[in-house]
Amino acid sequence: MIGVPTRVLYVTGPGRLEFVEEADPPIPEGGFRVETLYSGLSAGTELTFLKGTNPALTSGWDPVLGLFTGAPPEAAYPVRKLGYMQVGRVVETRTRAVAEGRVVAMAYGHRTGHTADPRVDRFVPLPDGLDPLLGVYACHMGPICANGLLHAAADVCGPDVRSLGDGVAGRTVAVVGAGVVGVLTALFAVEHGAADVVVLDPTPSRRAVCAALGLEALDSGTGDPGRVLKERWRHAANDHGADVVFQCRGRASALALALRSLRPQGTVVDLAFYTDGADEVRLGEEFHHNGLAVRCAQIGRVPRGMAHLWDRERLSVETVALLRARGADIRRHLVTDVEPLERAPEVMADIAARRRHVVQAVFAAGGG
Repeated sequence: MIGVPTRVLYVTGPGRLEFVEEADPPIPEGGFRVETLYSGLSAGTELTFLKGTNPALTSGWDPVLGLFTGAPPEAAYPVRKLGYMQVGRVVETRTRAVAEGRVVAMAYGHRTGHTADPRVDRFVPLPDGLDPLLGVYACHMGPICANGLLHAAADVCGPDVRSLGDGVAGRTVAVVGAGVVGVLTALFAVEHGAADVVVLDPTPSRRAVCAALGLEALDSGTGDPGRVLKERWRHAANDHGADVVFQCRGRASALALALRSLRPQGTVVDLAFYTDGADEVRLGEEFHHNGLAVRCAQIGRVPRGMAHLWDRERLSVETVALLRARGADIRRHLVTDVEPLERAPEVMADIAARRRHVVQAVFAAGGG
């Protein structure tokens, strides 16, 4: 809004969050201005900046070679853009591509508003009738999960993927981790025809969310869940386990469990972000003896040779379709906490210190 500075959440140093006022830049030709309605918290990624464990804070990144250099970055703090799950209402526009009053999903960080530049900003217009809070998934988080299914499909079909279901339809699917990424990935798999889907997670409250959404969940912290799945899913003699495992929990133990649950010559599609070591991943065990593969489904790229058909816009379309089909349930069960945006520093500090547990927290800014 003209004359009102934008408040932006910064990480000013390890363990320190604060709102900083920024002046709004002029709207460029082809751009527009939004006031934030909702801003979702991606705790797994965002808290690494707060805790100081994100590798980008300790080692420079060479984007040309795709290497962490080991040299300290020029300026680790402050982190000025935190988060990628925003929904805003257009309050001023200089483009016919989006009208004033339209609600759009974007990825611009926790802030009260944003001036969109068409050269760098993606936006996803939300359809009428969709709860705007669910738009926090439409631009980035949902496509992360859809891209996992796309990688599973490419593992089966190569570049000739016609549907996200090509890698899961009629197949047995395990999902390790019942955070937001794991739950949405499991729902995608169900919607696209998986024969059987089981989610593995050690946290009772997260397994309860799965149950409320109609997803079967097993406790990964007790017994031997890999053995349970291999006894359950028999394909042939000496061929037991999940057809595909989606690894959605950033712990080495979770990757070890994913490998243990997989049938011979199967693939783990890995969506997790690891910031610790991987001592629990024993490459001399199931990985070697069963001829397994680990395929990283990082949102920065779709499988090789598929960008002409499957870009992030199409993954957002797939996400909106899932939200249309399951949105009411997702809103009721997956979104566990809705807080005012002004409380974001307090909420995030509590989560980082394990004083509070959330599955999906959303900050309501009340813009528009």
